[in-house]
Amino acid sequence: MTAAPIPVYFIHGLWLHSASWQPWIDLFRQEGYDPSAPGWPGDPDTVAEARANPESIADHGIDDVVEHYAALIAELPTPPVLIGHSFGGMIAQKLLGQDRAAAAVAIDAAQIKGVLPVPLSALKATLPVFRNPANRRRAVSLTAEQFRFAFGNAISEEESAELYEHWTIPAPGKPLYEAASANFNPHSPAKVATENSGRGPLLLISGGKDHTVPETVTRATLKQYRHSDAVTDIIGFPDRGHSLTVDSGWREVAETVLAWLARQDPGAAR
Repeated sequence: MTAAPIPVYFIHGLWLHSASWQPWIDLFRQEGYDPSAPGWPGDPDTVAEARANPESIADHGIDDVVEHYAALIAELPTPPVLIGHSFGGMIAQKLLGQDRAAAAVAIDAAQIKGVLPVPLSALKATLPVFRNPANRRRAVSLTAEQFRFAFGNAISEEESAELYEHWTIPAPGKPLYEAASANFNPHSPAKVATENSGRGPLLLISGGKDHTVPETVTRATLKQYRHSDAVTDIIGFPDRGHSLTVDSGWREVAETVLAWLARQDPGAAR
């Protein structure tokens, strides 16, 4: 009897709509997986709706998002592979640490509790949220110029503008405030069970030109897993920025993930 395809959930981060994963979904389906990209709680179905209704996205924190995906995972017949970008990468790590996933890939993942310090470029990239304390409860949009610095600095100005127009949506400020205070809060929602040796394999991916999550953050994240015997790998793309999952070079990253997953054989544990 042929085994059912392995489910894959793609988890977006701040400021990108879940529909931006569509090329990945198409590729993973061709490769025999059962992929989908459910949005965060409150995410409207389209970019246009999200821009028109930012209040539906506002005030969702890390725990809200984790619980949302945990409920979706509970409905699956088998644990999925989780592939997350930015804050989606943090969410994927939390769910993997809770033994809810067969494997996880965290691409330019937001810093988890224990990672210090936060580079200046990351502070500048998130300044649109932190400049106003009231943004903790709001959804905040980026301008095209802000997106260029935070996401599109390693691609052409024209491509950055196109990505901004196609995929950007308002993002809740709350997860950024939670991550920023993580190391001062023993019960921070940004805490990940990094010492779990029984979890599935984890791949961390970094972009060498990423302003929002610089490579130093990803390498510091790797060190947080030093007490776990589970597989924890890291792969870097030196010339890529934070847009690496949605820009014209997305396929190289996606094929790297597919090759890594083939080596891990996440379906063997089902």
